[in-house]
Amino acid sequence: MAAQQVENTNVASQDLLITPKALKQEMPLSEKAAQTVLEGRQVINDILDGKDKRLFIVVGPCSIHDIEAAKDYAQRLKKLADEVSDTLYLVMRVYFEKPRTTIGWKGLINDPHMDDSFNIEKGLHLGRRLLLDIAEMGLPVATEALDPIAPQYLQDTISWSAIGARTTESQTHREMSSGLSMAIGFKNGTDGSLEVATNALKSASHPHSFLGINQEGQAAIIRTRGNAYGHVVLRGGGGKPNYDSVSITLCEQALEKAGVRKAIMVDCSHANSSKDPAIQPLVMQDITHQIIEGNRSIIGLMVESHINWGNQPIPENLADLQYGVSVTDACIDWETTEKAVREMRDKLKDPLASRSEA
Repeated sequence: MAAQQVENTNVASQDLLITPKALKQEMPLSEKAAQTVLEGRQVINDILDGKDKRLFIVVGPCSIHDIEAAKDYAQRLKKLADEVSDTLYLVMRVYFEKPRTTIGWKGLINDPHMDDSFNIEKGLHLGRRLLLDIAEMGLPVATEALDPIAPQYLQDTISWSAIGARTTESQTHREMSSGLSMAIGFKNGTDGSLEVATNALKSASHPHSFLGINQEGQAAIIRTRGNAYGHVVLRGGGGKPNYDSVSITLCEQALEKAGVRKAIMVDCSHANSSKDPAIQPLVMQDITHQIIEGNRSIIGLMVESHINWGNQPIPENLADLQYGVSVTDACIDWETTEKAVREMRDKLKDPLASRSEA
């Protein structure tokens, strides 16, 4: 009987990729950049622990597609971060990987040329270079941990990570989160349910053993200690927002019942804004009011913001891309971002300073 192919029948090719160790040797983390990363992680941990009374705000483009525009945004954000640092701790949103319900552009790491050429090695180089440049500015960064291999290449530059609504229920991502070196925000499910997030928090806080790669790119058994700094991110779902005071109270009760950290971050975009960027500042105002009225569980916000307003489709001719405009979810522009952040800082300076621990 003729031998038949029994594996890789749907695999077109397998291309070797640079190892994490080799990429880091090409693009090492400087002492200044490492200080930015470590300080960012410590501040966020202190906020979660109630030792630091500030809110942290993850703010920036829905996704990164233009390196120069991203650096332009980072320079603006660094100035604003310094201005409001007595009350708010700003962390730049630097998202390279985009989960897709069906198909679409998967982000800078997967497809840096935005032409379905999927030059992933080029994407890793571009992504790491940008992360290092931003850290050199003294600005901490946040990202979504999506691909389970990518953290070995990039996570030494990251101060906070999110697990998205589509992957919070994934065992792979819960295991990965248990070993990451920074605080992790788990979003509620796309249907708005909290149970997947509370289950994820429990799982990630415990040790795990799973398949992964080491710094030499070899398949390895990864054994983790568990991550004590998981927390929930409310992003709405099922066509409904969940940032109002009733939803926040219900979330507090669910977290307490589950026996996990009663710390809540609110995503001002996605279902909480019905994907209308104009609503994001209104969500920020509502959260500000809740804190003034005595809320103690809200510890952070996420805001989708870019240099210019809205979003744009990816054109056939990339030269037609509008500068500083998102190619994924619509964002508020820089002027709106500055105004909303400054207003929040002014209103919360005294209430946060006198806030008691939850």
